Amino acid sequence: MTTIDREFIGIPSPAVGRAGAGGHPLQGIYHTPAGRRPRTAFIASHYNVDFSEHYMATRMAARGYGFLGWNTRFRGAEHLFSLDHALAEIGVGVRLLRDRGVETVVLLGNSGGGSLMAAYHSQSREPNIRPPYGRSKVFEPALHLPPGDLMVFLAAHPGRPEWITRTMDPSMVDETDPNSVDPELDMYDPRHGGSYSEDFLARYRAAQIERNHRLTAWCKEQLDAARDRPARDRIFTMGRTWADPRYVDASIDPSKRPTPLCYFGDPKRANYGVMGVGMVNTMRTWLNMFSLQESDCVATPHLARLDLPTLVVQPDADSGVFPNDAQGLYDGAATADKEFVTLPGDHYFAEPDGARDAVAETLAGWLSGRAQP
Repeated sequence: MTTIDREFIGIPSPAVGRAGAGGHPLQGIYHTPAGRRPRTAFIASHYNVDFSEHYMATRMAARGYGFLGWNTRFRGAEHLFSLDHALAEIGVGVRLLRDRGVETVVLLGNSGGGSLMAAYHSQSREPNIRPPYGRSKVFEPALHLPPGDLMVFLAAHPGRPEWITRTMDPSMVDETDPNSVDPELDMYDPRHGGSYSEDFLARYRAAQIERNHRLTAWCKEQLDAARDRPARDRIFTMGRTWADPRYVDASIDPSKRPTPLCYFGDPKRANYGVMGVGMVNTMRTWLNMFSLQESDCVATPHLARLDLPTLVVQPDADSGVFPNDAQGLYDGAATADKEFVTLPGDHYFAEPDGARDAVAETLAGWLSGRAQP
């Protein structure tokens, strides 16, 4: 059995230095085969989830590759996220790998990290992201990003704005009252059943987009009104974000996923709970991350610049990333060198037994003709 070295890394960000209590803003763990300096290494990062001990890290290191589970300073701080700062901080991780002798850097976009890594590659090829609402310039270090060499999408979402919109509950008529409901748009109302009509779905999807646009307009109005005030931004909550009809109706975008189910269990209960993506935001961050109109945290435009060899791996029983999402990533990738693989597993390949090893073997097999460990 291969022995794995784990190197903890804590370093400053281009934006902020070490905290007074001692913590560094950028932290991660570099996994390598013991005593070796791999020529090929992965870097995995996310908008806010801790990827330092990612489930693929030791598996890829056991197969001869390096794996940097890399956290920007927004780990656990989604409500403060800024895309240009995050990309600059991922760039620090890529440079770190190059400094350790890595010749081939594999950008691993897992879950929400898919659109983040797509944006990173896109920005490294041609600076294109917009500054956050209310700022005139993109953070300078984000204009000079070191490129990666290969791209892997693993159970990846199409982008934060698209994902949050498709899971928003459009029946919420009052953003300040999580119990407010328009029954005509309530997917959990028994009258609509667990198998939805095309008419209902069309009205439902349109109302989800309308809710996103409504929140965008409100955030802009609030920020514009406060531009010359002492408090120029503030925290707000966004309720009811577990309401994608695919959680309940298995005939929509069919797969082997169980229903009803979302990442927090029973979707109706989760929808009225306080756990979930995007529940707490500043207005500026909401525009930067979730707005269909303002956010660059989307994969689609960035995929048009994706000229790297690309692998898309989709679990066959994912309860939150669906076959059409993965197909969209594959179809949208501009590169001619791309492959799409569906493997048994849930979102994190925690089940069935051996699912994560099957992913590792798939990644290693794909890399074998493209890079040396």
